[in-house]
Amino acid sequence: MTVTKEAATRHLTLPSGTAACYYEAGDPADATVVLLHGSGPGATGWSNFSGNIGVIADAGFHVLAPDMPGWGDSDAVATADMDHDADLVGFLDALGIEKAALVGNSMGAHTAIRFATLHPERITHLVTMGASLGRGPASLFSAGDGPSEGLKVLVKAYKDANPENMKALVEIMTYDKERFATPELTAARSEAALARPDHLQNYVEGLAHGAPIPIKVDRGLIPNIAVPTLLIHGKDDRVLHYEVSLWLCANIPNARLLLLNHCGHWAMIEHADEFNRVVVDFLRHS
Repeated sequence: MTVTKEAATRHLTLPSGTAACYYEAGDPADATVVLLHGSGPGATGWSNFSGNIGVIADAGFHVLAPDMPGWGDSDAVATADMDHDADLVGFLDALGIEKAALVGNSMGAHTAIRFATLHPERITHLVTMGASLGRGPASLFSAGDGPSEGLKVLVKAYKDANPENMKALVEIMTYDKERFATPELTAARSEAALARPDHLQNYVEGLAHGAPIPIKVDRGLIPNIAVPTLLIHGKDDRVLHYEVSLWLCANIPNARLLLLNHCGHWAMIEHADEFNRVVVDFLRHS
């Protein structure tokens, strides 16, 4: 299925009153899969998952990819007022969806993990890529506890989303920078970010409040996650080390881990064909 951004774009108002944009493909009668994007200037449901939405829908799923409040074409929200779990619950409620498979990258992975601990009756499968848990005891194998190399570049791009900084961001997010950090992509991401200066300002001001994840998952609840779980991580991730997914695999009873060589933080983009194939097979058979 070829899905264009224009044809897939939808809008709704969350129960909180926040206006939200999302992208949709597939038959609403099919099992629902929600794709949750990561943070970063210019990040949206479409920019993270444009190469996955149509393929997963073609496999017989109802696919939704929201722009979380504070990103993309959804309303701006100050970090101190953010609750990604409440936003996701409101999104599902607004669409009348009782339960869904959650597929999340980075910040979106954290949202999915926290949702699984708080609303086990509303999730069928959990898939994460480059999962984030925040700083803390997931750092089992590396020295230091400060921001990673990739997060430093991300914050710099938020402070000034010019094409040069955006190029550096795309390069550090991917392993194959020659293929993915193209002038066209970096210019598009820069334009998308600069189109929403309110999002950029809120993120920078929110760093003191834990941007982009002000409310962290309770790690003590993670061993209670019972749904089938697939953890995907790039061995060459310079934003969030794969040790996070190793920790999750050791602590989620029904989890498996796919560790990809020659892969950075964006497995769904750099290895789209393998990602789509593995995720569809997991959703169908687990």
